[in-house]
Amino acid sequence: MLNSMLTAYRGAGALTGRLLPSSLLLLVARCGVAAVFFQSGRTKVEGFLTITDSTYELFRTDYALPFMPAVPAAHVAVYSEHLFPVLLVLGLFTRPAAAALLGMTAVIEIFIYPDAWPTHLSWAGLLLPLIACGAGAWSLDRCLGLETATPK
Repeated sequence: MLNSMLTAYRGAGALTGRLLPSSLLLLVARCGVAAVFFQSGRTKVEGFLTITDSTYELFRTDYALPFMPAVPAAHVAVYSEHLFPVLLVLGLFTRPAAAALLGMTAVIEIFIYPDAWPTHLSWAGLLLPLIACGAGAWSLDRCLGLETATPK
């Protein structure tokens, strides 16, 4: 009985591995975390990349960082929330883009919303495999020879 259950469990695992290749999982992680940051960036601008007055005020008050003035912080955050998600979706310079967003997540967690750690942990959970494994086969990184095969 136990052997047949183990065999069925292993078989289901093997089937799942064939149906969900690592490249698909990495693509979903890239697009999922990119959407979170890109949508956040879009709330801070008008038009293409015109930072709103309310964004500057937000960085002066709620998002005030102890190590950077509000105006440069707003620019860094807004441009990061637009550039790095696009790179992730394309799978271009994936590891540095994911590392930058992980750093941004750490700043948000430590200095702005320390009680939101479950949300930030979910972002880190999507970003860490991208840093460790790269973008996967379905990426510009792979097409351009910037990374080799995804580790198993």
